[in-house]
Amino acid sequence: MKATSKSIYCFYYSLIYSFVLCQNEVDKLALQAIKNQLVSDPFGVTSSWNESLNFCMWHGVSCKRQRVTQLNLSSSSLVGYVPSSIANLSFLQVLDLSNNSFQGQVPEKIGHLFRLRVITLANNSLRGQIPTTLSNCSNLRTLDLSYNNFMSRIPFQLGFLTKLEQLRIRNSNLEGIIPPHIGNISTLLEISLRINKLEGDIPESLGQLKSLTILSIGDNMLSGLTLPNLQYFNVWENQFSGSIPSSFSNTSKLLIFDISNNKFFGGVPNIFRNQDKLRLLWLADNDLGTSGINDDMKFLTDLANCSNLEKLNLSNCNFGGVLPSSLVNLSGNLESLSMAGNQISGTIPPGIGNLVSLNEFLMYGNKLKGALPETIGKLHMLERVHLHANEFYGEIPFSIGNLSRLSELRLDENNFHGNIPSSLEKCKSLLWLDLSSNSFNGTIPPNVIGLSSLSKSLNLSRNYLSGSLPWEVGNLKNLVELDVSKNNLSGDIPSSLGDCTILQRLYMDHNKFEGVVPETLYSLKGIEEIDLSYNNLSGHISKDLAKLSSLSKLNLSFNDLEGELPTGGVFGNFSGISISGNDKLCGGIPELELRECFRKHNLSFEAKLTISICCALVVLLLLYAVIYYFLRKSKRKALKSYERDPVMNISYGELLKATNGFSPNNMIGQGGFGSVYKGILGPHQTIVAVKVFNLVNKEATKSFMTECEILRSVRHRNLVKIIDGCSGVDYQGNDFKALIYELMPNGSLEDWLHSIPAKNSEEQEKSLNLSQRLNVVIDVASALDYLHNQNQLHIVHCDLKPSNILLDQNMTAHVSDFGLSRIIIEDSSINQTSSIGIKGTIGYAAPEYGMGSKVTTQGDVYSFGILLLEIFTGKRPTYAGFKDELNLNRFVKTALPERVMEVVDSSLVFGEEEERATTSSSSSSSTLLQTRRGKVDELLVSILKVGVMCSEISPRNRIQINDALNKLHEIRNLVLKDELV
Repeated sequence: MKATSKSIYCFYYSLIYSFVLCQNEVDKLALQAIKNQLVSDPFGVTSSWNESLNFCMWHGVSCKRQRVTQLNLSSSSLVGYVPSSIANLSFLQVLDLSNNSFQGQVPEKIGHLFRLRVITLANNSLRGQIPTTLSNCSNLRTLDLSYNNFMSRIPFQLGFLTKLEQLRIRNSNLEGIIPPHIGNISTLLEISLRINKLEGDIPESLGQLKSLTILSIGDNMLSGLTLPNLQYFNVWENQFSGSIPSSFSNTSKLLIFDISNNKFFGGVPNIFRNQDKLRLLWLADNDLGTSGINDDMKFLTDLANCSNLEKLNLSNCNFGGVLPSSLVNLSGNLESLSMAGNQISGTIPPGIGNLVSLNEFLMYGNKLKGALPETIGKLHMLERVHLHANEFYGEIPFSIGNLSRLSELRLDENNFHGNIPSSLEKCKSLLWLDLSSNSFNGTIPPNVIGLSSLSKSLNLSRNYLSGSLPWEVGNLKNLVELDVSKNNLSGDIPSSLGDCTILQRLYMDHNKFEGVVPETLYSLKGIEEIDLSYNNLSGHISKDLAKLSSLSKLNLSFNDLEGELPTGGVFGNFSGISISGNDKLCGGIPELELRECFRKHNLSFEAKLTISICCALVVLLLLYAVIYYFLRKSKRKALKSYERDPVMNISYGELLKATNGFSPNNMIGQGGFGSVYKGILGPHQTIVAVKVFNLVNKEATKSFMTECEILRSVRHRNLVKIIDGCSGVDYQGNDFKALIYELMPNGSLEDWLHSIPAKNSEEQEKSLNLSQRLNVVIDVASALDYLHNQNQLHIVHCDLKPSNILLDQNMTAHVSDFGLSRIIIEDSSINQTSSIGIKGTIGYAAPEYGMGSKVTTQGDVYSFGILLLEIFTGKRPTYAGFKDELNLNRFVKTALPERVMEVVDSSLVFGEEEERATTSSSSSSSTLLQTRRGKVDELLVSILKVGVMCSEISPRNRIQINDALNKLHEIRNLVLKDELV
């Protein structure tokens, strides 16, 4: 009996084992069928699908108890077809064939896989119908068939997938309607059907989907929206366009309405009057407004009925017009109010104090005016107030101190004036305070700057604050950024700054601070940027400053610092250190070109005796030294005034508006350090040229500083006139520097010498006659004579060329672009400005500069000579015909005097006069013309000789610029006397 039972047991075991082996073989054969349907497998992902490995170890295959549960071949560049035998993988739970090139139809038998939880076939080339049998996959959670080419309707049978959470069929040529049955799937979290050809109404049944968080149906042909039970409508950050459907007025149960970050336009319809349950309304980042052409904000009146409204975001919608007074009637539950980045005008109504629950008030980047109402102090829950970049004026209300929860207060880029209210000291939660770019005056309240809560930033720059920096600044132990630049602050820098141990950025430039750089600054171990430029600081620079390993930018320019400059740390980085205008400094890295430091040595008795004798002889020269001192005193005073830069009053926002957002249509020039835009500035509509420096170029900042330093120390009719400047940050927080000049309507000399109108342009070819060219070279020579000899500071331009010569409405020439200029005191080669490498432009730069010679006025004379020859010959110094040792100087020199007409610009060869002579039969007219032409030949020879003498290779052989100017004046007097032009 026992033997029989054992035999039966063995029989059944072998039967079950055979069945399992048989089922495993079915899975294996199904996988091989998939491989056989592949047309291309460029990466060989199925190369492991062979007999050498168990099929559960094949690439992309996962098993449980030797049955395939997952097949993932996504992003494998496979080309082929999905076989019906895939339905034999009866234990399959996850099928992912996305991001390939599968073709043909989705097999109907896929509906046999009732265990499937995920089907992802997105990003293929599948066609035909979506199988209705998918409704049999009753455990399905995710169905993603996006980015195929079905040209099919959505099967209503999908509504039977009662566990479905994500339905995605984007961009797949779907037609017809959205089946109402979809509204029966209560588990749905996401419906994404955008970019198809769906039409008809959005089914009311979708309003029953209480778990639905994503409804993405944009870019279809849907119309109407009748969702009376809809509570959450959230389609933010999609591609919806068109107007907001007015049928939303029927959704009386709506709690959340978020259509932000789409492409809606056409205004906000009257749909919120009955939305008394609405808690969140976000319309931000659409194009709903008309910039005030219509009454964009009238819908705010209806929002007064939304008594439960907590969050309202209308930012960046192009809304304009006056801010309606009905704003104050919004819900007392309103916590967040944002209308930033629009063009809203008007004032903030006093009733704003009614919004007692408000904790976020964001209205920046508009055109709001007037004073802040005193009632703002009633908003005790306020935490964030951002009102910057508007046109507010008046004093900050003292009641601001009532906002004890305030963490961020930004009032920068407005017109506020008066004192900084001391009541701010009661805002003990303040992390970020920005009052920059206003007109605040008086002293800084000690208890305000000593608010220990400040940690993000304290910015008081670009105001008219005076007095000292309070000692209480040391309380800012958690502050990251402190900016008090461009004020009238004075006194010593408080040593308590060293207690601000978290500080990373410190800006104190353009003030009147004096004394030494306090040693306590060296304890700021995390400091990255320090700017103390344009002050009256003196003394030595400690080597401890070089030990600050995080310090990458240090600007000490235009102070009265002295002694040896360290070479370690930031001082070893030429692009990170700026020390211009400190002529008592020595040493440093070679790139800074400072003088060597005098070092003491142990001397013998004989050496000391020799030195004593020499010192005695020096006494004999004291009288001469005193006289010399008084002779130079006036020049020293000029240098001191030169070292103080006026506050730059133009803001980034003003320049952005003046140039139409720095539009390419406004660009009138471009160079190595930046671009020049035409702009209309300020209330007087002044037309200006705005030079914006490209700070990606490491040398651009030095060029900006140099140009500021030069242009504020010179005044001459033939030098470009600087109106103002801007040094700050743009709206993205990036450094921004620009200079504003008087616009020269006739452009640059380059345009007149070498521009050629486009073939289809109606613009006439520009041309200068003989008189105009002579006037231009005299204007340029006058400017150089002033810079070299008549100004108290001897200045070398270093980059004289046609593109840097600008012409006003009267064709008077003005020398521009002083970004490479140098200041030379007496005959010394000491460089008083930043070093930016030598020097100028190929063809115009003096030959000796290429051999390392120092900058001299004779280098400018060479450039002037080349410029003169180019003006009268029409040939650039880089002309391709100049080969071997031939250059512009030799080209002209070898033609003088007999062949002068062979080298001058062809447009100067008497076109008009010759035509007159040709049409005249009078022999006397012909004689007059020949006489006149002979005099013009002599005139051109005289002019070109000046250019040749100025552009000699050796500096010793060149004439001085004042001599060249005198010769040119003599030539012009002859021209006027003989009436040649």
